[in-house]
Amino acid sequence: MPARGSAEWKGDLKAGAGTFTAGDTISGEYSFKSRFEDGPGANPEQLIAAAHASCFSMALSNILAEAGTPPDSVHTDATVTLRPVDGAPTITKIDLITVGRVPGIDEATFQQHAAEAKAGCPVSRALASVPEITLEASLAD
Repeated sequence: MPARGSAEWKGDLKAGAGTFTAGDTISGEYSFKSRFEDGPGANPEQLIAAAHASCFSMALSNILAEAGTPPDSVHTDATVTLRPVDGAPTITKIDLITVGRVPGIDEATFQQHAAEAKAGCPVSRALASVPEITLEASLAD
């Protein structure tokens, strides 16, 4: 099933504004200020962060379940860093921080499965050109 999204921008870069829709239920507004100046609204990098976090959590949950240790939950935060590179805005880093509630698993095994999910989830593979993707994985207390 193809995933769909759309966006429309009106006006010039600094004074204009845009709207986006992802699927049937996600929509928002974005602007130069929301993207480059920490103004109100959304931005594409937040959508990338949400996509990466959700894909990674789902992939890790699947790997854990297939290994015989299904999780109670996997929570992932993703932070996407946008910086100028050679004068152009570029995604230079993505940090993933995940916490799993996984009965019957040790920390080392969880770390191994998390690394496998990071390497294999479809969004991670799509973002392979990002110079640095970090992962901090831990089990909940």
